[in-house]
Amino acid sequence: MPRLDVGLQAPEWTLPDAQGRPVSLGDFAGRDLVIYFYPAAGTPGCTTQACDFRDNLAVLHEHGYAVVGISPDPPAKLARFVEDEGLTFPVLADEDRSVLTAYGAFGEKKLYGKTVVGVIRSTVVVDGTGTVTLARYNVKATGHVASLAKALGVPLG
Repeated sequence: MPRLDVGLQAPEWTLPDAQGRPVSLGDFAGRDLVIYFYPAAGTPGCTTQACDFRDNLAVLHEHGYAVVGISPDPPAKLARFVEDEGLTFPVLADEDRSVLTAYGAFGEKKLYGKTVVGVIRSTVVVDGTGTVTLARYNVKATGHVASLAKALGVPLG
């Protein structure tokens, strides 16, 4: 399974948001973008991670970073997630897992000691020219935003 490395051009994508509106990588041209991949909206770990991004979004924005979350959930499930958790950044539906796969965030992983195929919790940061500046795979939901912010030189709270 290919993974992205720093310096590579990020694969282009267009995916529907929670309202079904198309959002593309190109919409963020000229701006740094944090793309995080998560397994399933509304699950405990994914909720923790999404709320952590929500709670730190203003600081990330102040330092020039936009945020999007991508999961294989359909837009209707994402709409409930956005409403239930008060999310203030786009969450996008990759139902065919093509973007997850292109970014190396879908494939074999270890889960409770077994090898399974699924979403690999990952984060890729892309600069305003579409170049990967950071790529992390198999991240933990709890504490991930603080670890990411530290790597980006963004002081939180």
